[in-house]
Amino acid sequence: MPLALLALAIGAFGIGTTEFVIMGLLPEVASDFGVSIPTAGLLVTGYALGVVIGAPLMTVLGTKVPRKRMLMLLMGLFIAGNLLSAVAPVFAVMLIGRVVASLAHGAFFGIGSVVAAELVAPSKKAGAIAMMFTGLTVANVIGVPLGTLVGQHVGWRVTFAVVAALGVVGLAGIAKLVPELPKPAGVHLRHELAAFKNAQVLLAMAMTVLGFGGVFAAITYIAPMMTHVAGFADGSVTWLLVLFGLGMVGGNLVGGRFADRALMPMLYVSLGALAVVLALFTLTAHNKIAAAVTVALIGALGFATVPPLQKRVLDQAHGAPTLASAVNIGAFNLGNALSAWLGGIVIAAGHGYTSPNWVGAALAAAALVLAFLSAALERRDTSPAAVTADGAPARQHEPAHH
Repeated sequence: MPLALLALAIGAFGIGTTEFVIMGLLPEVASDFGVSIPTAGLLVTGYALGVVIGAPLMTVLGTKVPRKRMLMLLMGLFIAGNLLSAVAPVFAVMLIGRVVASLAHGAFFGIGSVVAAELVAPSKKAGAIAMMFTGLTVANVIGVPLGTLVGQHVGWRVTFAVVAALGVVGLAGIAKLVPELPKPAGVHLRHELAAFKNAQVLLAMAMTVLGFGGVFAAITYIAPMMTHVAGFADGSVTWLLVLFGLGMVGGNLVGGRFADRALMPMLYVSLGALAVVLALFTLTAHNKIAAAVTVALIGALGFATVPPLQKRVLDQAHGAPTLASAVNIGAFNLGNALSAWLGGIVIAAGHGYTSPNWVGAALAAAALVLAFLSAALERRDTSPAAVTADGAPARQHEPAHH
């Protein structure tokens, strides 16, 4: 694997740390600014929505800029947002800092996925994408727990200052290690937008929203769930996040390996198992050992879906993958925003801290239904009836309008 992937992984590590560390620090940030936990949860929702908006926006702005320079500009934006969060005098300013940092996220992973895939042989594309995402998953084993520990003992502002420093390291790595890749000839915004007419691209993105949303419904409220329901001490949240991160690393690597071999079966297994485990979490959350095992499983099953879903989008949007790739990263975060919000609603409605797990199970099950639908459509489109005598597809099926 080329060294340039390491530079992308370092950038991904910084981005992953800032995205997830807020969950371990929600109680501290809430009490510091004098807001409730569901209000502090807006720092998760706001970041996620910033990714959703920033992913296509930054990618469109970046169509005129060489990919390496665009990746460097995005890291600069990420550094600025985290510095703003670190010095925020009031909650609203912190929320703005989170949104500024989030604008870099989707385009970084979207453009980074395309760059990673271009650096290796075609048979290793999902593996290369998984390698970059390893930075994001390792952030959950090292960056998030350390950031949570620092935040609880020295203050959450220090955590965000350290994350900004990580961004500087990532920026330097990209400047030094990522090669100047030529802009693909003849790819215009019109081509990039055409990918969204493909029903399979849209289905893959919907699976991303729902499947990963399932993970976030549970994990956004992990701190109150584990301390109030399972009976863990506040300090244990750090180690539970390590378990979640270890699960993510394993799931991501397994997902990358099998996505290059059997993409749809990998999705069926991971999404189906995720729905079951999330439903069980409402029960296992009452027992410390069972809760810890479940947290690791949610990380593993959730992230096993990432390389196959990202590769599915790249495959289906062939010829103009950059915007579709970035929008799919936005789709992960749309799922995060939606599920963090829905989880907050069921808690605020008085259903208890384990109730977001039911929301998550329902979302993952819905993603599984879409995976079966996507495969059925694909079989129909490649069946002999859909192919003309000369072997060309008779026509592209447009998604049905209801």
